[in-house]
Amino acid sequence: MDIVIRAVRPEEYEELGELTGLTYLNDGLLLHGEDDFYLAVLRDTARRARESEVLVAADPEGGIIGGVTFAAGGTTWADIAVAGEAEFRMLVVAPAARGRGVGEALVRACADRARALPGCARLVLSTDAKMAAAHRIYERLGFVRTPDRDWEPIPGHALRTYALEL
Repeated sequence: MDIVIRAVRPEEYEELGELTGLTYLNDGLLLHGEDDFYLAVLRDTARRARESEVLVAADPEGGIIGGVTFAAGGTTWADIAVAGEAEFRMLVVAPAARGRGVGEALVRACADRARALPGCARLVLSTDAKMAAAHRIYERLGFVRTPDRDWEPIPGHALRTYALEL
């Protein structure tokens, strides 16, 4: 599959926001379903693009088949990354495009972006325990578990962490 990884365009904000929100809903990653406060955050691609970097995976026809948010450590969208690190969040792949390397291409693009940041030594992420397919991608690309950094954004919602030394 030919995949182009690039910055999201303003005319794609709504489409990527819907893909991100629906992915989290359909994959059971929101504790409160449609009523979860985080759903609005996931759908607000315009805000993420203003305050961080948002990348998309596009198919040969230009359709959005995936996306991810990339942030330098210590910035608004970095949950766990500190100075000298970068982080990616909200990695999603359209259901019809899964298993075709889209997620891996987005993760590789984040790793390349992190390597290009002056002084960045590590790329980190948080992930739900349910996301076994994503965990396989991370481990195949050299990420290692960092259980000492595991955390709960809200009580009862434990997230695992991984890091890639750059």
